[in-house]
Amino acid sequence: MKLLKYFSLLAIALLFSCSSDDDNILPINETEDLILVKNFENNQHKISIYTQTGMFELGYNKIYFQIKIGDTFIDNAQVSWKPIMHMMNMSHSCPYSAITRKPNTETLYEGYIVFQMPGNDQEHWELSVDYTVDGEEFTLSETIQVPPSTKKRVNVFTGSDEVRYIVALIEPTDSKVAVNDMSAGIFRMENMMNFPIVDDYTLKIDPRMPGMGNHSSPNNQHLTQSNSDQFYHGKLSLTMTGYWKINLQLLNAQDEVLKGEEVTETNVSSSIYFEIEF
Repeated sequence: MKLLKYFSLLAIALLFSCSSDDDNILPINETEDLILVKNFENNQHKISIYTQTGMFELGYNKIYFQIKIGDTFIDNAQVSWKPIMHMMNMSHSCPYSAITRKPNTETLYEGYIVFQMPGNDQEHWELSVDYTVDGEEFTLSETIQVPPSTKKRVNVFTGSDEVRYIVALIEPTDSKVAVNDMSAGIFRMENMMNFPIVDDYTLKIDPRMPGMGNHSSPNNQHLTQSNSDQFYHGKLSLTMTGYWKINLQLLNAQDEVLKGEEVTETNVSSSIYFEIEF
């Protein structure tokens, strides 16, 4: 009888312990490695926009956001967006992705935007987010800040084929003295609002250190297109810390050079390039 009473008390203790543990389960924080950039709000919803740096940057930006009504996350919204640069005498967009749910998360949406020019006192970027919740459509629009960059991360130019191109550095974001994974996005201007990715091009790279005799580095691999994300991937060898100029040449599917020049003894730099300093 005493043994039965003991087991009954143990079962009750375990039951309360489990209930207490359930009550103390902490909410999921899926933005702990991200920094808030801006909140878009209306009377019903709040869209919180995050990046790794806490700001929008000139060039490629990976962007994450959450949608909330009160304290509840909306995890089933249909979402699209459009960035618009309002200039003094015209408006245009830029390369940007569709929005998807971030894999293995419950609350995060993600996408990318490539800002090809900074804002200023007279010209600014506006980001509009269209979303549908339970069949009802909403739009939130806000002016956003895109400051100039101290290093060149994006090139905008007209190729020898008379097509306007945007070439943006994606990786590396944390350069090391090593052979780094390198990636870039290559887009063409179809019209003022559409900038699709180009296919089957090649982005040749020639990294140089202008402050160290313009020396290069071994084991670089030119960037070619990946089927997985449609971006261009290669290898960038950085043999020491400091300032590097990554000279570029853009070739089409027929291996014709559309823009950029080889670095030689008489030509120290290409007309298109990225800059990295670490």
